[in-house]
Amino acid sequence: MKNITLIISLIFSLTAFSQTAEEIIKKVDKNLTADNMVMASSMTIHGKRNSRTLTSIAYTVGDEKAFQEYLSPARDKGTKMLKLEDKLWIYSPSTDRTIQIAGHMLRQSMMGSDMSYEDMMEDRELHEMYTSEILAKEGMNGREVYVIELKAIVDDVAYHSQKLWVDCERFVPLQQDQFAKSGQLLKRVSFSDVRRVDDRWYPFSIVYKDMLKQGDGTEMNITSIKFDQEIKEYMFTKAALKQ
Repeated sequence: MKNITLIISLIFSLTAFSQTAEEIIKKVDKNLTADNMVMASSMTIHGKRNSRTLTSIAYTVGDEKAFQEYLSPARDKGTKMLKLEDKLWIYSPSTDRTIQIAGHMLRQSMMGSDMSYEDMMEDRELHEMYTSEILAKEGMNGREVYVIELKAIVDDVAYHSQKLWVDCERFVPLQQDQFAKSGQLLKRVSFSDVRRVDDRWYPFSIVYKDMLKQGDGTEMNITSIKFDQEIKEYMFTKAALKQ
């Protein structure tokens, strides 16, 4: 009887999950990453007492180069960030100074949001950093999703493990929980307004919530996004920060 039960269990597992966890995660990576990208967005930071909204435009090339400029409000306009591999610089127009963010400073809040500078720096594909395992298949927000557990296989990651709820049809995460090595939930990211862009699905609304702080999180809404654009190499230089 035990053998029959085991066989039935194995057959159910094979039929329930016709794709492997790694195949699913690679499809997620294909949707969310690109050789290069130009994105305009707004970021609303919901604090304990009030909220504020910043707008910006960002240019990225692979997982090694990124340049972001804030366009509003007035007090933040002209603030720029440059990422080159594992290094990050920020230019502040109010002081006309460029500083490098490194070490423990990378864990600090970016522009007062629920995202850290470390979060912004991480552009590598998930399957390069984590092993994956399908835990279940269930419903979320009216969609059928795979529940997938990720465990780090490299040391230089911000989160030791993650849990993803991945849309079974579009291969976009609808929720992403990020954990410390101790198992404590550190961040929760919710994705919605998924749209077709060229040959991929992409979420146009993303809410980041630092689970260790008060407030209603940080909401990012994409106003435009373009892939495979021609981006001038000069943009990814420290000289471009003061332009």
